[in-house]
Amino acid sequence: MPNTFALLVLALWPLVSVGLFRSLSAWRALLASLIVAYLFLPPQPAAFDFPLVPPLTKETLPSLSVVLICLVMFRGKLRLIPESKLAAGALLVFIFVPILTGLTNLDPVFYGQVGLPGMGIKDIVSLILNQFLLAAPMLLARAFMTGEQDLKDLLYALVIAGLVYSLPMLLEVRLSPQLNVWIYGYFQHSFEQMVRYGGFRPIVFLYHGLWVAFFALITLTSITILFRAEQGGRKGMLMLAMIYMAVVLVLCKSVGSILYALFLLPLLLFIPNGLQIRIAMVLVVLAIAYPTLKTVDLVPEEAIVQQAEKIDEERAGSLRFRLENENVLLEHALERPLFGWGSWGRNHILDPVTGRTETVTDGLWVITFGVYGWAGFFAQFLLLTAPIFLVWTKFRADPTAIIPSYVGGMCLILAINVLDLLPNATLTPITWLLAGALLGYAEKGTVEHKAPKMTLQSLM
Repeated sequence: MPNTFALLVLALWPLVSVGLFRSLSAWRALLASLIVAYLFLPPQPAAFDFPLVPPLTKETLPSLSVVLICLVMFRGKLRLIPESKLAAGALLVFIFVPILTGLTNLDPVFYGQVGLPGMGIKDIVSLILNQFLLAAPMLLARAFMTGEQDLKDLLYALVIAGLVYSLPMLLEVRLSPQLNVWIYGYFQHSFEQMVRYGGFRPIVFLYHGLWVAFFALITLTSITILFRAEQGGRKGMLMLAMIYMAVVLVLCKSVGSILYALFLLPLLLFIPNGLQIRIAMVLVVLAIAYPTLKTVDLVPEEAIVQQAEKIDEERAGSLRFRLENENVLLEHALERPLFGWGSWGRNHILDPVTGRTETVTDGLWVITFGVYGWAGFFAQFLLLTAPIFLVWTKFRADPTAIIPSYVGGMCLILAINVLDLLPNATLTPITWLLAGALLGYAEKGTVEHKAPKMTLQSLM
C-alpha cells in the first residue's frame, strides 16, 4: 500500500500546479502540470476516494486542478467546447454516455451464486465526472494552442521530460524496478512482468513497463520531428538525443514499441508532411474499424499470431492470450451492445463459485466497449482521432495550404497511440494533450492567423 509520503505528494500537487500557472504562460504551465504529474506522481492504488467523485489519481487530480485554476484565471474567457461539430458531438457523447449506460444497467448481474450490483445515481455522476476529467487535458490544450510555436513547445516539453525520465529508467534497467518501492512504499504491478530477456525493463512511476516503453517511443519520435524541422546548431544536439533515446527504447525491452519505432522513424525523417497526414488517417481508420471487423470475423487472428511467432514465440503466446480474452469479452459485450455493461466490473466474466474474474482486459477498446458499448467506443475513438480527420480535411481542401512541418509527425504519433489502444490501454494525459494541440491547430488555422497568447499577466 502507498506510504504517507505518496499520499502527501499527491495531495500537494494542486499547489504545485498553482505555482506553475503563476510563473509560466498558461500553455507551458498546462504542459508542465500534466506531464510531470503523469511521470512522477505515485500510480494507483495511490488515490483519494471521496463519495460521488471518481478516485482522484495521478491523472484525474492534476486534471481537476488545472481545470479549476483555468476557470478562475480566465473567468468567462475559456471556451472548452470544440468548434468542430465532429469533435463537439463526440465529446458530448463521451461525457454523458454514462447516463444511458446507467439507466440500462439498473439490474444486478449474477454468475451462479456470485452477483454484481446494478448501477445507481452515484455511479452515473461519478462516471460523468471521470469522463470529463479524462478529456480535460485535450480541451485545455485546444483552448491554449494558438500557433506553430505551441506545437513546438509541446514537442520540446516531451523531449525534455523524456530525457530526464531516461535516467531513472536506465537505473531500473541496471538495478531492477525498485524506485516506486523505495520512494512510495509499494510496487504497482507484477514484478515478474518486468523481467525480460535475462534482464529488467523499467516501470519507474507508471503503471507498467509497456507504458514506460511507449513514453520512450513518444520522446524518440518527438526528437525526430524536431530534428527534421530545426536548423543550425540544434540539429546536431537533436541527432545525439535521437541516438540516445533509440538505445533507451531498446533497453525498455518492449517489442511492440520497438516495432512502432522501426515503422515511424523512416516516415518522420523522409516522407513529406502531406503523406504523413494521409498515413495517419489510414491508421486511425483501421483502429476505429477494428471492433466492427472483429464482430464479423474479418480479423486474421491466426495469421497475425503466426507472424508474431517469427519475431518472438513468448510474445506471440501473450498476443494469442490477449486475442482469446478479447473474443470472450466481445461476446459478453455484445449482449448489451449499445451502452455496455457499466461499472462494478460488470463487463467481465466471473467464476460462478469463487467470484474471481476469469477475463483479462488489456486493450482500451475492449474495456470501453464492454463498459459503454458502441456509443462509448465510437465517442472516445472519434474524439481522439477528430484532430487527424480535421487536419486531413484542411490539407485535402487546399493542398497548397501552409501546414507547419510538425503537424504531420504529430498526427503520426497520435495515430500510432490510438492504434496501440487495441492491444494496450496506453491512453494517458500525453495522448489527450497531443489530440488537443492538433485540434487547436486544425480549428484555428496556420501560424499566419495566430491569436494572442493568454497568460496570467495579460489578464491581471
